Amino acid sequence: MLLVFILASSLVYSQQIKITGKVTNQQKEVLEQVSVSEANSRNGVMTNSKGNYLLNVISKDSVKIIFSLVGHQQRQYIIPRPKEDITLNIVMQEDNELGAVTVEGKKTVTTVIERVDYLATRRASNPWGGIESLLATMGGVTSKDELSSQYSVRGGNFDENIVYVNGIEIYRPLLVRSSQQEGLSFINPNMIQTVGFSAGGFSAEYGDKMSSVLDITYKKPEKFEGSVSAGFLGGDIHIGNSTGRFSQITGIRYKTIRSLLSTTDTKAEYDPSFIDAQTYITYDLSPKWEISLLGNYSHNTYKYTPKTRSTSFGTLDTPRNFTVHFDGWEKDKFITYQAALTLKGKIKENLNMGITGSTFSSDERERYDIEGSYILKELDLSGENVAVDDSSLLGIGSYIEHARNKVKSEVYTISHFGDLKIGSNLLKWGMTYQKENVSDKIKEWEMRDSAGYSLPNNGTDLNLYSNLKSDNRLKPSRFSGFIQDTYRFNTDKGLFILNVGVRASYWSFNEELIISPRGAIAFVPAGKENFSVRLAGGIYYQAPFYKEFQRIVNVDGNNVIELNKDIKSQKSIHIVLGTDYYFGGGGERNSAPFKLSGEIYYKKLSDLVPYTVNNVKIRYSGENSAKGYAMGLDMKLYGEFIPGVDSWVSFGLMKAQQEIDGIKVPLPTDQRFNFALFYQDYMPGYERLRMSLRGLWSQGLPVSAPYRGYESGYFRTPAYKRVDIGFSWQVLGENFAIRNKNSFCKAFKNIWLGMDVFNIFDMQNTNTYYWVTDVYNHQYAVPNYLTGRQLNFKLMAEF
Repeated sequence: MLLVFILASSLVYSQQIKITGKVTNQQKEVLEQVSVSEANSRNGVMTNSKGNYLLNVISKDSVKIIFSLVGHQQRQYIIPRPKEDITLNIVMQEDNELGAVTVEGKKTVTTVIERVDYLATRRASNPWGGIESLLATMGGVTSKDELSSQYSVRGGNFDENIVYVNGIEIYRPLLVRSSQQEGLSFINPNMIQTVGFSAGGFSAEYGDKMSSVLDITYKKPEKFEGSVSAGFLGGDIHIGNSTGRFSQITGIRYKTIRSLLSTTDTKAEYDPSFIDAQTYITYDLSPKWEISLLGNYSHNTYKYTPKTRSTSFGTLDTPRNFTVHFDGWEKDKFITYQAALTLKGKIKENLNMGITGSTFSSDERERYDIEGSYILKELDLSGENVAVDDSSLLGIGSYIEHARNKVKSEVYTISHFGDLKIGSNLLKWGMTYQKENVSDKIKEWEMRDSAGYSLPNNGTDLNLYSNLKSDNRLKPSRFSGFIQDTYRFNTDKGLFILNVGVRASYWSFNEELIISPRGAIAFVPAGKENFSVRLAGGIYYQAPFYKEFQRIVNVDGNNVIELNKDIKSQKSIHIVLGTDYYFGGGGERNSAPFKLSGEIYYKKLSDLVPYTVNNVKIRYSGENSAKGYAMGLDMKLYGEFIPGVDSWVSFGLMKAQQEIDGIKVPLPTDQRFNFALFYQDYMPGYERLRMSLRGLWSQGLPVSAPYRGYESGYFRTPAYKRVDIGFSWQVLGENFAIRNKNSFCKAFKNIWLGMDVFNIFDMQNTNTYYWVTDVYNHQYAVPNYLTGRQLNFKLMAEF
């Protein structure tokens, strides 16, 4: 009887479900030979000549069905707790790009543009959140400041990354000097449809930057959707809907980092407030023509009244303490607007064209007057304070920092773009005219006093430690264009995909014309879709915009910024060789739970403009006086370590070096190793309780003394080590019975309650250094530590 009971139970819980349907393309043409498979199994079928399929699955908690066809974007559907036969009709979109990776990374990679799992941004535990927090775990990408959304890629700095949203280039404020001021990233995760990222070797359609491209597409809602979330670090709300020809999605975000800043060494009254509003509106003028509007408004303020600071540092043999008592304030404001109006349509079945007009405006103001009185002393070997006497004092003094800085910038752009499909060729082109208007007024100085002496001390005069002035206006024009072709062809050896293109740009300020040829080829062996190899490269330029050609000259004892009209674009020649291998699940790509990716790269750099980095402030020398290279290896293991949940681990080795006036030194972003982990898990049999973990470990960056380049000497900060962990519990779901019994609960699709522990091991990471000089001109580097352990609670509801 027990055996019969077990068999009967097994039959009840293993009911077979039939999933049937038809697969078509966007032109409503049937697609045959489409692979329809159940994830994490060998269960799969192909569509017939009429596009129909029938797939038998076993009823269980949830079933993930994967639809894939070469030349089309992969589609995935999760069917929660199927109990009866289901009809599922699918429309697949053509993949006109060079075979991008899908959201979950399961499609053969035939390009250097990789798709990122943007859905994980809601699950990732990170103080700043957003897509950038996940980019920091990708191969070749590093981030060493949890308060900043900036990242560096393969030896490049923050300014060398280009970001697009719906084909519109995104600009960021120019005056921000610290991550505490930075505010929200432009990208709103609630509005994202797809995310593409390339760490090098990207095609000619992307602009003139030397390191990376982040390509975001905002979604057009097909029905009403919305979400709201709130936590200790702020909140957000978004609403989207579609009615006939009209669709819109709008999001508002608020961020505050007051609780995070309270974990730093400086005790102060922090009042940061970051607000952002975005909308993406589309209207179908006809079945073939569409007009769309992308708008953004950002208002960021940072108010800061420091009180005291106490930092202990040094080694076990030489423990030291730096104590400061402050008086003063800081008030910063950054306001930005960006809008773009696009008209695009289908001229013929194989011809698409469009035109875009966009504008960007920023008003940035930075004001502070801060006075500090400090004591630098030795501690005893136990690390405890000793009495302040002549034997323990290393330095005593005060300083005053003053600034009244203002930058205004405007960028007006009009562009034309199009694509033409002829047989196996896809031709793309674009032309852009851009008018730039930038003006600044910089007035800042710092005075330091040590034991009654003004530093630097020449024995007679009272001197400022540093000062800077600027009053410049810039109104250049920029012309650019590109053309590229993607060609696919099959042989008995396998599938080849070739992409070649050229990009050109002219800037009126320095009257420079740059030409950038680029290309890539990919190969998928016949009968081995679980393996691919690709080679990409080209010439990439870093066209100067504002900061790169600011040159500091001495005028009557004052440091004054002048604009170098002889500046040239920095140049980088990329060579990238990459491969992907899928394994597990019987070796079939669609069912393989793991993917191992690897890329080796070399970048030859010339006409470099040397720079130093302090927090997120990049100060360029204003001269093309360096050359160098960056080379390395990036590897990434991606897969479902737990069924149905994606995780990945990446590891990179790199050497980035420059030569300045014959002296070889590392680039400011040189890191010999980088390890990153993003891992997700859930309770077996109870998927309502989930966990996400994000870990980073990378070598420290080179640091030099202030107002000196790396060629005058440098050392490295300690390694950056940080682990964030988050837990989320699904309070309400679409399949919960209570939704049908309670009208309030029925209004929501999902409700999640989350708890994050940031920097769970409370590791002390060094951001920058404050340099203390005594009267004998001995310098001490006092570390400015980043945030410590912090607890955060949040609530998110979807409707």
